[in-house]
Amino acid sequence: MNEKETRKPQPMARKPSQFHGHQEPKQARLDNEPRQLPARLQHIQHLPWQRCYEQQLKTENKSLNTQKSYFYGLRSLVEAMLPNESILTEEQYEQMTLGDLVDRLEPMNGRIDVWVHSLHSLKPTTFNARLAASRHLLKWLGHRWPDHLLRSRVGKRLPRTLTKRELSDVIEAAKHSENPSADLIVTLMLDTGLRVSEVCSLNIDDIDLEDNSARVIGGKGDKDRMVLFTERTRQALHRWFPIRHTIASKHQNALIVNRFGRRLNSRAIQRSMDALAVEIGLPQGRLTPHVLRHNFATGLLERGADLVSIQRLMGHATIATTRVYLEISDQTLREVYHRAQSMRALEEREDIHHLSVMDETSNLLLEDED
Repeated sequence: MNEKETRKPQPMARKPSQFHGHQEPKQARLDNEPRQLPARLQHIQHLPWQRCYEQQLKTENKSLNTQKSYFYGLRSLVEAMLPNESILTEEQYEQMTLGDLVDRLEPMNGRIDVWVHSLHSLKPTTFNARLAASRHLLKWLGHRWPDHLLRSRVGKRLPRTLTKRELSDVIEAAKHSENPSADLIVTLMLDTGLRVSEVCSLNIDDIDLEDNSARVIGGKGDKDRMVLFTERTRQALHRWFPIRHTIASKHQNALIVNRFGRRLNSRAIQRSMDALAVEIGLPQGRLTPHVLRHNFATGLLERGADLVSIQRLMGHATIATTRVYLEISDQTLREVYHRAQSMRALEEREDIHHLSVMDETSNLLLEDED
């Protein structure tokens, strides 16, 4: 009997799924081993996770609104329950340490899947915002986002704008509004394209009436920029200053204040827009601060401004964001088309008139020669 016949056959390699019970090797149970925090987090793992994460968001220059949105969306993720788990109490949520959160959000335990499935009723944009917040948190914790959990597909949305008639009604209603700041807010947003948060953050010192410009300090992405305004805004500012002087204290630096002399917030401006919409009969949600910002951008585009200039005035990080204004509405296309056609017709009439004058002049010259 030769060596080949006496040698025992070697067992074939098996997939991890082919092991059962006690036969499963340790390598297939790596996900059950305690996970180590990234080195940058190990020295703070005993601290409350919310405080640590808030500091991280501030370090990344995330706006206050973004921070609030992240924490609001992440709460349901942290509180999501697995089978046989009890409900997380308010005290447990508030006192949860960074190390505890790392273990709780282990991607392999199924908690993230349970949470994502609970979001099925949300709008695609809201769903994607929740996922963006959770992905950011997991990446910070050193976890990897599960590849099978994908963003929802969102259809292309064009910027909403007001028609010329609607815009005229809004401007007129703002001038006669009982809210003394409504006129300045509407005029300022239509002239500058400022975001609502940027309007709220404006200070008296940021306005340059001699140059008809304003400084935006710490805009979206913590970027500073300069915006320009017209004589219309200048006049609105002059009408507002005496009113502001009677409301605000000497130590208040905010440009626009409420009736108690305090700085306006975004919600107060939206309520003002809602009141104007009701007054002129616009549907709910038709008039918002962002719609006025869109009108500013599309107005510049219609009057021949280039995308790079619009990008700088709007404070967009990339030209891709500004390019969406090229997708203007059918109504605007009609207005542009008819305006261009009217100009062409006028030019043709002028040319015909010019030729007829030349013919008459030529005839007169010929008659003089005769």
